[in-house]
Amino acid sequence: MLTANELFKTGLGPSSSHTTGPMKAAFAFVNWLHEQDRLIQTARIETRLFGSLALTGIGHHTDRAILLGLSGFSPETIEPRQVEGIIAEIACSNKIKLPTGQIIKFTRENDLLFKTDTHLPFHSNSMMFLSFDAKGNELARRIYYSIGGGFIVDEVQAGQNQQAEAHDDLPFQITSAADLLKFCADEDLSIAELVMRNECAIAKQHEIEAELDAIWQRMNDCIENGMGKRGLLPGGLNVRRRAADISEKLNQNLTKSQQAAERSDWLNLWAMAVNEENASGGRVVTAPTNGAAGVIPAVIKYYLSFVDGADAKGVRMFLLTATAIGGLYKRNASISGAEVGCQGEVGVACSMAAAGLAAVLGGSNEQIENAAEIGMEHNLGMTCDPIGGLVQIPCIERNAFGAAMAVQAARLSLLGDGQHHVSLDKVIQTMRETGRDMSRKYKETSEGGLAVNVVEC
Repeated sequence: MLTANELFKTGLGPSSSHTTGPMKAAFAFVNWLHEQDRLIQTARIETRLFGSLALTGIGHHTDRAILLGLSGFSPETIEPRQVEGIIAEIACSNKIKLPTGQIIKFTRENDLLFKTDTHLPFHSNSMMFLSFDAKGNELARRIYYSIGGGFIVDEVQAGQNQQAEAHDDLPFQITSAADLLKFCADEDLSIAELVMRNECAIAKQHEIEAELDAIWQRMNDCIENGMGKRGLLPGGLNVRRRAADISEKLNQNLTKSQQAAERSDWLNLWAMAVNEENASGGRVVTAPTNGAAGVIPAVIKYYLSFVDGADAKGVRMFLLTATAIGGLYKRNASISGAEVGCQGEVGVACSMAAAGLAAVLGGSNEQIENAAEIGMEHNLGMTCDPIGGLVQIPCIERNAFGAAMAVQAARLSLLGDGQHHVSLDKVIQTMRETGRDMSRKYKETSEGGLAVNVVEC
């Protein structure tokens, strides 16, 4: 199981798997060298990127993330405005200052290598770090995998099929949706209440509630930031930010009743605002990934704006319910576009958001599970084919559609009694198998689909 704080992490855009994960891996490698007493001898660190990280790493800022991680910066604390100065200083000096204060040489051509023709077997998002002494002798090497949503494992954990964030001592070990529903029935709890029981085994309830409030605040801040900016997104596609113009249009001379009548427009706005901010390298909350970061915030904003009686308690219920669903996908399938396509990103976000909304609208546990299943069933097979390796087209608009589908999935589930033919467990299994069978061209490599059929401008 994962906690809400682990699933909804704060980081920089544009990608949790290609930016946040590599930054954490680079930082982890430096710490590992220090623990092995090899850092003091290190004069140079070479990074080799493989698979999806190599093929779309430039557009996803993987190269910049590696340099930031080696320099000791973390995705949670670094300010977006710091990044350009740090990268420029490294480029100008050809040196990296490690977290210990030690300075090593760095040349991009020799020390940051994109191995586009090589794929390591465990995961497409793989990277190798090598340490050398002043004479060029290799001191150490270590492989890390960025497995989606900003989560990383090293080669030892990968070999043992371990996850660093796993909690084996929680009162309810939820390995499937069937387990989840059974535990809830046995304990006479809602899904959100059951997840809170697990969370309380790690922290005090008031601390958990404060963190849930903080998660939503960061999400809402991202919406507000995204709605306040105009101009072109970076990367060369010349994609124009639209959220600010849409916001102005929706707010212009509209009565409250007119605003409510255009709920789908507001939902589009909020989702796109987040993902435009993500595409610009701004601060976002993985939900469960950066590429899908707009879906859940948009649906929570929909709840707060249009549902009578909506409040902070409901937002916590939403996030706890979504945590349970996201954890099932993370455990039993994948939330990595490089592994299963965008069904593992926007598809999972849609499923999580549908469950969260069904919960705050008063759905039973069975209706919530049905909402999550509907949210994924109609995203099965969705490809990840970003143009130019940038998290812009089709990613930004796709979040708007994911949010709209989540609302429809929740509302559809509430029209029934929770009984349905396809279980959430079966749809998760199907998503995993579909991702396994999907051509590599459509799994965040920019080797197929829109990425090759649309001319870059």
